[in-house]
Amino acid sequence: MENIKKDENTEDSKTSKKELEKIKEIIETQKEEIEEKDDRLKRLMAEFENYKKRSSKERENLYNSLIADITSSLLPILDNLEKAVEVKTDDENFKQGIELVLKQFREVLKQNGVTEIESVGTTFNPELHEAITSVVDPNLGTQEIKEEYRKGYMIGDKVIRHSLVVVAN
Repeated sequence: MENIKKDENTEDSKTSKKELEKIKEIIETQKEEIEEKDDRLKRLMAEFENYKKRSSKERENLYNSLIADITSSLLPILDNLEKAVEVKTDDENFKQGIELVLKQFREVLKQNGVTEIESVGTTFNPELHEAITSVVDPNLGTQEIKEEYRKGYMIGDKVIRHSLVVVAN
């Protein structure tokens, strides 16, 4: 009888060892699946973050492009207002009105991120300036801008209109 019990115990232990091995295999495969899913989740989260950054940058570029297009069509009006302020007139109220409109126009451009390109006294930069002529002037340095014929404007890093300039030496 004891032999029968020992045999049963031996069989039970063999069965339990097999079951243990099966359970260990199941646990291992589940661990691998969890690691794969965790890795996939991390990749998807990173991809989504990149998408958000990319779409935000695209929206900003689109906005700046629209502002640049609209502003470039309004710049000739700004030029004419600046010329109107320079004209001599006996009617001071008229002149003050033009100056106020010009000031308001510049403020609206500034509020939308449009800035003037600095020219006179700076070094010529072909990305910002367009040279229309060159002069020799011993008082100025090489490639220094002597005069500006038309102001240039930019929004952020994008040039809306290049400055027309006279370059020395």
